[in-house]
Amino acid sequence: MRTAVIDIGSNTLLLLIVEPDASGTLKPIIDLCRFGRLGKGLDASGNLHAESIAKSLDICREYRGVMDEHRVAKPKIIGTQALREAKNAAEFLAPAEAILGAPIEVIAGKREADLAFTAVAKTFPELAGTPYVVVDVGGASTELITTDGTRVVTAVSVPIGVVRLTERHLHHSPPTADELAALEADIDRHLAELALPTGVPVIGTAGTATTMAAIKLELAHYDSSAVTGLRLSPEVIDAQRARLAAATADDRRAIRGLQPERADVILAGIVIYARVVKRIGAPVMITCDRGIRWGIAYES
Repeated sequence: MRTAVIDIGSNTLLLLIVEPDASGTLKPIIDLCRFGRLGKGLDASGNLHAESIAKSLDICREYRGVMDEHRVAKPKIIGTQALREAKNAAEFLAPAEAILGAPIEVIAGKREADLAFTAVAKTFPELAGTPYVVVDVGGASTELITTDGTRVVTAVSVPIGVVRLTERHLHHSPPTADELAALEADIDRHLAELALPTGVPVIGTAGTATTMAAIKLELAHYDSSAVTGLRLSPEVIDAQRARLAAATADDRRAIRGLQPERADVILAGIVIYARVVKRIGAPVMITCDRGIRWGIAYES
C-alpha cells in the first residue's frame, strides 16, 4: 500500500511516496523537492505573493501527475508557517486542494516540531537514551525540539527562517558586516527566550542542514543516504558560514552541493544553525534528510 505525503513549506514543496517492504520498513519510491517560495514577501506584507501562489500551484499540478503515475489517489498534505501566517492563504489553499484532490492540513508549530522529532527518532534509533536537540530550519520558521532520548521534553516553533531573515536583513551580495550582525542579533534574541540544554548534539533536518552536508561532501548530485548521519563539527559550520558570507549569490550557485535555488537564502539558514550550535555548546551537528514529511509517513 503506497502512501503519498506533500509538505507545503515556506520555501519548498516536497512530495514523498513510500511503500512498505516485506519487513514493513518504509522505502521511498518518489522523493521530490520543488521551490515554490510561498514565504516570499510574507514578512513585510503578511500575504502570499501572487507569483509564488502561481508557481506553487504549478508544482501541485506536477505532483498530481506523479501521484497518478504511481497509483496514489489521495495524498496526506500538510502546510506550515507561510500558510499559518498569511492573511490570504485561502487564495492558495482552495485551488491547491482542488488540484491535489485532498484537504490540506495547516499544522501548528508544535505539531510540526513533533513530526520532526518522530522522523529523527525513527531514522536514528541508535540515539535512543541520548539527549539531543532537533533543529528544523524552514523558510519562515524554525522548530527546536529537545529530548532526553526517550521522549520530547520541549517543542517550540519560532518565526525565524531562511526566506524571512534573508528578506529582513541581507540586502547586499555579499552582505555587509552590519547586516550579518543584525541577522545574528535577531536569531540570538529568539533563542534567548528558549530553555535549551547544553553540551548535547544538534540533529539538523530539512533543506539547509542537508545542503550543508552536501557542500561538505561536494556532491555533484544530491544523495539522501550520504547526507543522513553526516557529522559536522562547529568548526566546519563556522567555516561554511564564513565562506558563504564572503560570496555573492552568483558565487554560491557555483558551489558543489548547493542547489542554485537555495543560493540566495542559504546563508541565513547556516547562520541559524551556527548560532544554535554556539548557544547549546553542541559538540556536533548530525544531518538528517528525513524531515516532517517522513514524520507523517511513519504515522500512516
